[in-house]
Amino acid sequence: MRIILLICILFLFSGIGRAQTDLPTTNPLKIEGDRGAKNNQDQGTALKMPSIITLKPTTNLRDSLTARNIKMLPDRELVQAGHDLKIDPKIKPKEKEGDSGFFGNMYLGDVKSNGKFVGIVCRDHEYVDGDRVRILLNDVVVEPNVFLTGSFKGINLDLKKGFNRIDFEALNQGTSGPNTAQVNVYDDEGKMIHSNMWNLSTGSKATIIIIKE
Repeated sequence: MRIILLICILFLFSGIGRAQTDLPTTNPLKIEGDRGAKNNQDQGTALKMPSIITLKPTTNLRDSLTARNIKMLPDRELVQAGHDLKIDPKIKPKEKEGDSGFFGNMYLGDVKSNGKFVGIVCRDHEYVDGDRVRILLNDVVVEPNVFLTGSFKGINLDLKKGFNRIDFEALNQGTSGPNTAQVNVYDDEGKMIHSNMWNLSTGSKATIIIIKE
């Protein structure tokens, strides 16, 4: 009896051992993501396109323009005519009438204007050599010493009813006589109404008559 019971127990344990060895063994499945890909909003989209909001320009247009240092003039800069002229401040003695090269008084014409004033501008239209003039209105000095350059210089003169005499008296002949100038007359609306030129010896006068009716 004992022998039969022992055989049964051994048979039972051997069955259990075979059952355990028949069971399949499993390995855990490991799913690993792309550790290199991080959810970083600063790096833009998946295509790594730069953000147009945070993108800064690499070129300063203002600096690129100023760095060129564009010159509209050649290296020899333009200067005002007569800039290097040395002028003797003393008024030269008057030339005597009858001397060779003497230029006496000149009448430059008359013009009508009903405006309140006229604008007078004059300039040395030839070689800028230091010519100077005095301007008088009806024998009253309104500009005692005008230096004539290559650019126009002007003055407004109030008109009275009737004749208005404007004299330009040559104070010198500069370094190259005679005293030369172009004079233009404008009405109170800016319209040129008269133009002429003079050649004067020292002390001579050029005269314009403005008639206000």
